[in-house]
Amino acid sequence: MPPAARRPRARSYDPARTRAALAAQAEVLRTAVHRLCANADAEALLAAPTRLGAWRIRELVAHLGSVFDSVSQNLGLPAEGELLSPTGWVSATRTAAPAIATYAQQQAEQAFGGTPAQVAAALDTAVDRTLKILAEAGDYAPELRIPNRFGPMLFTDYLVTRLVETVVHGDDLAAALGIEAFPHERQALAATTRLLADALAEQAPGGAVELRIPPFAVVQCVAGPRHTRGTPPNVVETAPLPWIRLATGRTSWAQATGQDGEVAELTASGERSDLSSLLPVMG
Repeated sequence: MPPAARRPRARSYDPARTRAALAAQAEVLRTAVHRLCANADAEALLAAPTRLGAWRIRELVAHLGSVFDSVSQNLGLPAEGELLSPTGWVSATRTAAPAIATYAQQQAEQAFGGTPAQVAAALDTAVDRTLKILAEAGDYAPELRIPNRFGPMLFTDYLVTRLVETVVHGDDLAAALGIEAFPHERQALAATTRLLADALAEQAPGGAVELRIPPFAVVQCVAGPRHTRGTPPNVVETAPLPWIRLATGRTSWAQATGQDGEVAELTASGERSDLSSLLPVMG
């Protein structure tokens, strides 16, 4: 019987760099939403569709507000039970889409249901609460926990998940508004790329395929013969944003590889390099 596939070692994220990246990414999103809400056609833009099913841009901005508010709302609440890892959180999101969509709709009707100026102000309130916590977070104990819908997490790990949310949904906002070069904070983009790659390696452990996402991540995944030296027989390579869209279901494998006539953003070589059955890794 072949040995069980070895699971990858958990990656660690520097708490200070995570806090700085989240603060910077928050300002990037704040700027984009303020620019949107100051547009003469802001009402129409807030009602415009996104690539997220029934979500309009208003629901998307409301969800971003809840991403930030979750930090202040959950901090200090009881967080008992087995700790959830960042990769465990990624996997858990695949079951939560309906609940998240319902909450975003509620927020879009309540806190984010007013005029464009009120929408921008509501996001400001959520962002400012989080920035205050981030400024004080260096004084928190390393073992501090925070609850969330999937289980308790270390506070520092939970902030990594906020980076993922802000990058993924920042990209959704850019797509909805037709912004081709959205200025994601580099460390936020790096952490999101790495966490989604690690989640794939955890969900499909092994060493048969090497996934390369320069300049941020290289992981081995998929059960089978393990590569040890020389050129790997099965290689998948793409850039950070195409990988994030693929890992979160915004782009299909056929689109990423150009099989449906799109411009290819991913190369896959080797008979075992088709990862389509393992995607998306995050809901």
